[in-house]
Amino acid sequence: MAAEMPVQTPQDVEAMQRLSAAGWGRRRIARELGCSPETVRKYLRQGGWQPYGKPCRTSVLDGQREWLRQRFLAHRGNADVLRQELASEKGIKVSLRTVERAVEPWRRELRNAAVATVRFETPPGRQLQADFGQCVVRIGGERVRVHLAVLTLGYSRRLLVRAFRSEKQDHWLSTLEEGSGTGAVCLRRCSWITLAPW
Repeated sequence: MAAEMPVQTPQDVEAMQRLSAAGWGRRRIARELGCSPETVRKYLRQGGWQPYGKPCRTSVLDGQREWLRQRFLAHRGNADVLRQELASEKGIKVSLRTVERAVEPWRRELRNAAVATVRFETPPGRQLQADFGQCVVRIGGERVRVHLAVLTLGYSRRLLVRAFRSEKQDHWLSTLEEGSGTGAVCLRRCSWITLAPW
């Protein structure tokens, strides 16, 4: 039996917490991360990563974790406003640095929310996404790099794909013309690939 690798990185513990929040059991998380279920239990109980050998200290903010998280996210990461609310509402006076350390795990959550993309829905026929992609295929036993002009309708997600030898403006224009001209009806109903003249 292989020796278990000790979990030492904050990323491993963060993965444990994320999987646990998604409803995974300790054994399943342990199999996924290559550690024991007891290691998973220890870190989930601990509530986060702590460096090896770090003494467990009590804090005046213990017991305020959920309140801190809700207010921190509501104030979009403003730790100083949170510090002032701690003093006025809870009677807890601490330094700004203490609050910043306490809210550090949620800063990444805010950053991720800020860059998350949401699909923009439009009515049929109102939006089209155009991209170029590449792949290597065998044609007549020879490896050829093919450039694909891809049109995607925003509402139905239907595709029109045309293959070219290169990525030129003329290729964009002919693909867009085909997609918006007589081929538009077909574009709404089916996906297809056509090969341009080489």
